[in-house]
Amino acid sequence: MKIMNIIAFIPLIWLLTFCTPNNNQSKSNDNGIVSYNDINDTTNDDVHKTYEIAVSNSENSNKPTGKVEYLTTEDFINKVFDYRNNKSWSYKGKVHCVIDFYADWCGPCKRVAPIMDQLAQEYSKDIQFYKVNTDKEQELAQAFGIKSIPTILICPLNGDPVMSVGAYPKEEYQKMISQVIYKQ
Repeated sequence: MKIMNIIAFIPLIWLLTFCTPNNNQSKSNDNGIVSYNDINDTTNDDVHKTYEIAVSNSENSNKPTGKVEYLTTEDFINKVFDYRNNKSWSYKGKVHCVIDFYADWCGPCKRVAPIMDQLAQEYSKDIQFYKVNTDKEQELAQAFGIKSIPTILICPLNGDPVMSVGAYPKEEYQKMISQVIYKQ
């Protein structure tokens, strides 16, 4: 009887780990703006998936505020990357950034939100944290192939950014930031 109760909760546990938006989105856009390649997950966690995206630096700036900033599609184009006019990824910032793709209805996204707020304060000198509401910014979510949320995009100034799907504890995000941005 107890085994049946545990089995009944497996779908609920899976749902609480990450959510899937209600819109159909492709893994990459038709223009080939973003290219995803599976890379090895250093945590060896089968649920955690990371993706590699080619990135380069540009001259526009954004300074860390110590707070999470909400981005519209137009803000994203102005501060992060103009995917409408560029075929290859070109990061516009002068500081590292972390982008949280989320939705208001997503339980795991609500659990990640205070973690991102804490990390924004902790890394306030080096990293700008952003949030993108995938329900309101569907074009942007589709351009990046966001199928499950929360999805976190960690963008170092130099090197390859990494996309992580799922909700994790603060320590795991710190580890990801350390490996992707600080190369530790």
